[in-house]
Amino acid sequence: MTLQRLHHVLDSCAPAAIALSGGVDSMTLGFIAHRRLPGRVAMFHAASAAVPQAATERIKAYAARENWSLNVVDAGELTDERYLANPANRCFFCKSNLYGTLASLTADQLLSGTNLDDLGDWRPGLQAAREHHVRHPFVEAEIDKNGVRALAASLGLDDLAELPAAPCLSSRIETGQRIDPKDLALIDRVETLLRASCAARTVRCRIRHDAMVIELDPADALGATARQQLANRIRSMMHERKPVRFESYRRGSAFLRHTLDNPDAVP
Repeated sequence: MTLQRLHHVLDSCAPAAIALSGGVDSMTLGFIAHRRLPGRVAMFHAASAAVPQAATERIKAYAARENWSLNVVDAGELTDERYLANPANRCFFCKSNLYGTLASLTADQLLSGTNLDDLGDWRPGLQAAREHHVRHPFVEAEIDKNGVRALAASLGLDDLAELPAAPCLSSRIETGQRIDPKDLALIDRVETLLRASCAARTVRCRIRHDAMVIELDPADALGATARQQLANRIRSMMHERKPVRFESYRRGSAFLRHTLDNPDAVP
């Protein structure tokens, strides 16, 4: 029934263009849409320093395997001073650049992998989606995150169904600190190292004004000795030396929530 609802929505969207981030939502949408709308759906991926290398590689691997029509583009967010300033509504400028770029490249209906759960969070990017008339098939079909994962599993996409959430790398930089591509590259390298070094399901490398904070879930995924060894390795990778701290994973902990009263403020 869930898949039938999604098929009904997709049928009303064709021809379509899907914005792929490399996460479970957009990848599952892309997989289903390609099979439902053969020859009537194109995939777009905005590759940049803010996107984990693994996500871009995942998209390219799926495109080659499933014969997707894939377009890798530069959305230009790293040349947008409003984005680089990293205000609380940074995502609005990111998505504005993304959807504006895609709209300049195709007249097809733009689709995103936004799911029902995303509507309960503060997501400035959804405003940009509305302004560019982007449709969200999972939302229209009333499918939440667990539903997306269940769909992926039912289609044999176990690698996607089990994929941990991985927001863009800019979300790791504390609100108000300028986005620097060198920091984004460092974050990606550190998180890649952490995933290879411990059994934590979720890892985050947060850059704060006074330290680099490594967040793990579960928090005890590394013992004291391993933490010290990793901290030493991470410090050797830094271009700006800061203390390295380990903490429990907290969703969105680099985001300064008091700025919600003034989304344009840069503390």
